[in-house]
Parts: sequence; C-alpha cells; structure tokens
Amino acid sequence: RACITIAGWACTTLCLVSYAAAFSHGASLSACTDMMPRHLRVQLHSSGNTYVTLHTNMSFYVPGGKVPVTVRSTLDFMGFLLQARKVSNNEIAGTFVFIPPGSKLLTCFEDGDTVTHTDKSLKRNLSFVWKAPDQPIGDIKFFISVVQSYFVYWTKIESAIVAQ
Repeated sequence: RACITIAGWACTTLCLVSYAAAFSHGASLSACTDMMPRHLRVQLHSSGNTYVTLHTNMSFYVPGGKVPVTVRSTLDFMGFLLQARKVSNNEIAGTFVFIPPGSKLLTCFEDGDTVTHTDKSLKRNLSFVWKAPDQPIGDIKFFISVVQSYFVYWTKIESAIVAQ
C-alpha cells in the first residue's frame, strides 16, 4: 500500500513538473489573443496593483518608425508576453526589431509581432524596440502580461497611448 501511495505521488509530481516546465521557455501561441498564461492553477492579480510598468519615451510615432519600449519592475518576475495593439480595434500590430537576451519573437499574426521569455531566469528591467507598419494604423498601446511564478501573474498591463 505504501508503494502504491509513493508511486502515485511520484507520478503526480512528475506530471506537474513536466507541465510547469513546458512554459519555462516562453508563452504558447494559445496566449496570443487574450495574453493569459496557460499555467496550472494560476492566480490572476489585479493589474491595478502591479509592480510592473511599461514605458515608451515617445508620445507619437510615424508609419515605419521605431519606438523604444521599456519594462520596469520593483520585484523579480520569470515570464512575460509583450505586444503592441491598435487602440481602435485591439488588433496586434507592428513587429519587434530589438529584443533583450532571454527573450524570443513569436508569430501570433505576423512574424515578430509578439515577444516572450526563453527561460525562467529572474527579470526586472527589459528594453525592446518596436517597428510600426509602413501603412498608417492609428494610435497604439503596448501590453505586457507578467508571470511572477507559475501560480501568480498579472495580465495586460498597458502603456500610455502612442499616437500616430
């Protein structure tokens, strides 16, 4: 009976570790639309009480132009998912042309329109450069979802509007 209990516990532990490890190399494409982590038993925290801020040093951009984006945090976090979206219809827009070490580009709707982490190393301050499409798309905002641990995250923290 003890062997069965230990074997059951070991199998459950291995399954949980495997499941959690699957997300240590970045968000999955299933998170593209709602930016929600797909971790086991995650707990959403209000984006109003977050320790993460998302900044740009530009209040406007031109079609084809580049916008620096900076993520600042007062606490360590493990994972993230970053996108630019049109204010008019919430569609993902543009591409990232510079990303920091420990991150990678994803293709949600077009090549390089989303960035995520590549490992679970602790992060605090990250810098990116986003390139606007060549055609006018209107005002945009940047959004980031941040995972503090496998069980705690904040979703869709937003920047100020960057006007076209």
